[in-house]
Amino acid sequence: MKRLLAAVFSIALVGLFVSGCASNRLVESDVNAFHRWNGAPPVPGTLYRFERLPSQQGAGAQQDYLESLSRAALERVGLRLDPPVARLGVQVQLNVLAVERGPYGYGYGYDGGFGFATPGIFLGGGSRGASFGLSFPLRFSEPPSYRRELTLLMRDLASGQVVFETRALSDSMQNDLPAVLPAMLEAALRGFPQPPAGTRRIPVDLLGLKK
Repeated sequence: MKRLLAAVFSIALVGLFVSGCASNRLVESDVNAFHRWNGAPPVPGTLYRFERLPSQQGAGAQQDYLESLSRAALERVGLRLDPPVARLGVQVQLNVLAVERGPYGYGYGYDGGFGFATPGIFLGGGSRGASFGLSFPLRFSEPPSYRRELTLLMRDLASGQVVFETRALSDSMQNDLPAVLPAMLEAALRGFPQPPAGTRRIPVDLLGLKK
C-alpha cells in the first residue's frame, strides 16, 4: 500500500509540473504565407468581413468561436470588422488530427483522459477485511499527439481574387486547443501584410500573448 501511495503521489507531482509548464510554454508553428495585393497593401483601419465555405455553414458555435479569436488577431494587425462596407473577405479554417500511438512498455497507468489504459485493479472484501491488488503486466499506451492546421484566406471583394493566404501548422502532446489557437493565429499573421517568403518557425509565448 505504501508503494502504491508513493506511485500516486509521483503521478500527482508530474501532473503539477506539466500544468505549470503549459502555462509558461511556447507554441511553435510552421508558417507559410503568400500575398498578391491589387495595388497598395491594406493599411491600418482596413475593413473586412468573415465569409464561410459551404462546409462551414453548419459549424455554428465552433466556427463562431474560431472567428472571434481570429477577430482579435486581425485587430492586432490593424484590420477592423465592418461587414457592410468591407474591402476584404476573410475565411478561416481549422483542422485537428489526433494521432494515436501504441503501447510502449509496462508500469502504473490510470484512466485520466490522457490516453492511458486502466491497469488491472481488483478489490475484494469479506468477514476478515478487505484486500487490494494489481494485476501484472501493467501495459498502457502513450498519449496521442495533436496536429493542428490553421488556414486564413483574404479575398479582395472588388475583384473577387484571393490576395493573401497563410497557413500555420503546430504539433503538440497536449489537447489544449483553446490556449494554442490564439498563438497559432498570432504566428499566422506575423509580418502581415507582406510577410517574407518561405517556411518560418514562429514561437509565441502563451503567457506573453495574454498580457
